[in-house]
Amino acid sequence: MSTPPSPNAPGNGHFHPPRGADRARNARRISLAAGAAVSALTLAGCVAGSGTIERTSATEKDGGIIRYAHLQEVPCVYGGWVQQAFTSRQVLDALVSAEPDGSVVPWIATDWSVSDDRLTWTFTLREDVTFTDGTALDAEAVAYNFDYWMNGGNGTAAAHLGGFYESAEATGPYEVAVHLSKPYSPFLSSVSQPYFGLQSPTALRERTAEENCEQPIGSGPFVVEEWRRGEYLQFTRNEDYNWAPANADHQGPAHVAGIRWSFVQDNTSRYGSLLSGESDAIGEIPAVNMADARSRYQVDQYITPGRPVTLSLNTQRGLFQDERLRKALAYSLDREAIVDSAFLGTVPFEGNGSLSQSTPAYNADVAQDYPFDLDQANALLDEAGWTARDADGTRLQDGQPLEVTFVFGLNSIVTQEGATAMQSLQEQARATGFRVVLRPLTQSEQFSGAFSTPDSYDGYLGYWTSPHAGILNINYRPSTPAKPNGANSTFLADEQVYQTVQDGLSAATTEDANEHFLDAQQQLSDQLPAIGLYTQTSTLAVDSVLQDVHTEASQGGPLFYDASFVNGGEQQ
Repeated sequence: MSTPPSPNAPGNGHFHPPRGADRARNARRISLAAGAAVSALTLAGCVAGSGTIERTSATEKDGGIIRYAHLQEVPCVYGGWVQQAFTSRQVLDALVSAEPDGSVVPWIATDWSVSDDRLTWTFTLREDVTFTDGTALDAEAVAYNFDYWMNGGNGTAAAHLGGFYESAEATGPYEVAVHLSKPYSPFLSSVSQPYFGLQSPTALRERTAEENCEQPIGSGPFVVEEWRRGEYLQFTRNEDYNWAPANADHQGPAHVAGIRWSFVQDNTSRYGSLLSGESDAIGEIPAVNMADARSRYQVDQYITPGRPVTLSLNTQRGLFQDERLRKALAYSLDREAIVDSAFLGTVPFEGNGSLSQSTPAYNADVAQDYPFDLDQANALLDEAGWTARDADGTRLQDGQPLEVTFVFGLNSIVTQEGATAMQSLQEQARATGFRVVLRPLTQSEQFSGAFSTPDSYDGYLGYWTSPHAGILNINYRPSTPAKPNGANSTFLADEQVYQTVQDGLSAATTEDANEHFLDAQQQLSDQLPAIGLYTQTSTLAVDSVLQDVHTEASQGGPLFYDASFVNGGEQQ
C-alpha cells in the first residue's frame, strides 16, 4: 500500500507479483481472446496471475468508451490508498515505469544515474511533455512534486521516502537531482509506483484542494471529465498524449475515447453487469463467481507484494502486550482452512505476517512458524494465568474475560470474503477460550483515523502494498512524538528489528539487502506482533470485446491506455 487517506489508518493497499528464480511471476499483459480461460491460480507454487494469451486475429479501430465496474469508490482521484493508485494512474505519469521482474524502464525520465555515495539520483527528462493545463513538465515541475509529496501531498510517497529524502533541485531545464540524507536501495522501485504520479505545479498552487482532488491535472493518457459521486468517474482521452512509457504497446493518444469507471459495491450486481454486457471489465471478482469467470472471460489474478492481509495485534496496550497471548491466538486458528473456506480456494493463505509471498526477500520459513495446534495454544494460555473459564467457555483471569476487539474496513480494505474469514476466526478462537468481538468499519470510519490509536482496538485487519521489502520500514519503524508512524499498526517499538531493516535499506547490493530483510522477518516472527492470514489479491475479468488491457506492474491496477475494442471501436 502506500497508505490510505488517513495518516494513521493501518491498511493501505499496493501490490506486486512473485519475483526471483525460484518463484514464477504473473504476466503484465492481459491479451484477451474470446472465451479464453485462464489456468487456475497455482497455490502450491505461489504463482500470481495468468499467462499471456495471444490474439491471432483482431480488427483494431480507435474509439469507444470502456465500461469498467469496480468495488470501491475513492475519496480523491489521487492519494495514498491503493485504489487511488488505480485511478490516478489513468491521468498521472511518473518518472519511470515498473516491469514485472522488478526493474524499471524510461517514461518521463529518459535516463538516470546515482552518485558514488548513493545519495544523489539524477534524472534526465523528456523535453516534449506538457501537463493538460499547458504547464511544461520540466525539471522544476518534478522537483516541486517531490517536495509536494513529502510535505503532505501523498502519505504513501512520504512513507516510502521519509527519513531518506532531503531535497530535489533542477540542475538544468530538463535535469533534476534528488538528494537523500542516507542511501535508500529501493529508490527506483519506489518512484515507479502511481503514488509518485506527477501533477501540474500550476494547478497545485492555484486551484483549490477539492478541485485537484476531483480533477487532478496530470500529463497522462486520460483526463477526468466528470465525477458523479456514488456512481462513476468519467475519463476522456488526452488527444495530445505522445509520451507513453517504454513498456507500452504504442505511442500517441489512447485507442479508446474514454473510460466510465463505475463504483459497484454489491458483488452480485458487479459480476452481473459483466454477464449482461453492461460492463466490459470488472475488478474484484467475487470468489463464488471465479470459476464461471474463468470459463467465460480472461481473468488476471495479481498477488500483491508488501504486507499481506494481516491481523496486527496491539503490542502497546491491552491483552496482546503479553507475547504468550499473541502466540496462543495464532496456534488457536486453522488459518489455512479459514482462508480456503472463505475464498473458496481462490486466494492463497499467507502465514507470514510481515511480507507477502510475492515480495522480494520473502522468508518462506516464518510462514510455517505457528501451525494450528490447540495443545500449544492452551498451554500458553495456562502459563499466562488464564486458567478459569466462564459459562460460555471464555477464559478468565481475576474475573476479567479474555475478550479482544478486532476492527477492519469492510468493502474498503476487506472484502465480503475477508469478513467471512474473520467470522470463522471468531468462531475458531472460542475453542481455546478467546472471546473475539468483530467491529466492521465504514469507509469514513476507516479513513477518519478514529480507529487507529492504541486505545481503539486489540487487533486490526489490513494490508500495506509495496513492490519491495522496504515496507518493513514503513510498518515497523517505531513511532515517536517527534516522528509519529501511523503505519505501525502493531505499535511495536523494537530497536533490533528497526536496525536490521535499516541495514537492509542502506545495503550496497541486493543480496546483502535481502539477507537483512530475511533476518528482520524472523525477528518479527519470534515476537509475533502480527498474524498473517491471506495475500492481498487483485482480480480483473475482461470481456472478449476488449483486447490489450494490461495490469500495472507495481500495484496491479488495470491499464486501459493500450486497450481497444475488437470490432470497430464500439461495444458489442
